[in-house]
Amino acid sequence: MRVLIGGGSGFVGRELTRLLRDKGHEVTVISRQPGPGKITWGELESHGLPPCEGAVNLAGENLMNPLRWWNESYKKDLFSSRIDTTKALAQAIAASPSPPHSWVLVSGVACYKPSLTAEYTEDSEWTPFDLLSRLVKEWEASAILPESVAQTTRQVVIRPGAVLGRDGGAMKQMLLPFWLGLGGTLGSGRQPFPWIHVSDLAGIVAHALEPPPTAAPSSSQQVLNGVAPALNTNYEFTKELGRLLRRPTIFPVPGFVMNGLMGSERAVVLTQGQKVRPQRTLEAGFQYKFPDLTSALKEIVGS
Repeated sequence: MRVLIGGGSGFVGRELTRLLRDKGHEVTVISRQPGPGKITWGELESHGLPPCEGAVNLAGENLMNPLRWWNESYKKDLFSSRIDTTKALAQAIAASPSPPHSWVLVSGVACYKPSLTAEYTEDSEWTPFDLLSRLVKEWEASAILPESVAQTTRQVVIRPGAVLGRDGGAMKQMLLPFWLGLGGTLGSGRQPFPWIHVSDLAGIVAHALEPPPTAAPSSSQQVLNGVAPALNTNYEFTKELGRLLRRPTIFPVPGFVMNGLMGSERAVVLTQGQKVRPQRTLEAGFQYKFPDLTSALKEIVGS
């Protein structure tokens, strides 16, 4: 396949690009900077969609950027960087004389309301309840194709949890307290911690890009939860990471400290959580390389 990836130079995009090229596919990245194997967002808008069988959008300002203070300007960038790029790709697909057979958006599990007891699958109904869930709602809505195009282009939304990997993702935030000798739970530690190894997230995207069955695609978006099948809490994650690093986990970080450092609307990602099951992802036949915390963390920390 020829695959077009918005945000392909980021953490997940690099892993996805490597995987697709290893499978023999041709990848073009949409980036702010031109270069070999790349086009810019301006070129997409002015010249239209290049020939491709699959399109993915991973673009968006890093929610956990430690160099940016939580303020209105940052919130605006979080929305515009995701929604504007998704709209640009959806509009280019809709205007293409030969649209791709698959269009994949990677959003997030922030649409599901944090709870210690509720469990969510792709069939769970939800309505926006805070800033990040409103972001997911608008983000996913901006990806919807006109019905005439959706008859031939499969629309897939993948909602990942915290993405773990050696080169970045959520591991940067989770490892810092350990290197400072302050390893411990975030908040109470009882909160669910939906996570996925970056290799498995890339694998789910690649799986979703495969040509659809002979039946015509549904005109609605298909949702896949991009999380590991294991259900873990922040406490379990912290203890396993500490065990593999051979470091203590006795200094919990209170929720009010996280709120002060990150802003309460952003800190909720780490201090609260959801039990999310990848029901449809498993039913679709995807095979996880890292289905449990121990195997994932061993690969990441080199234990």
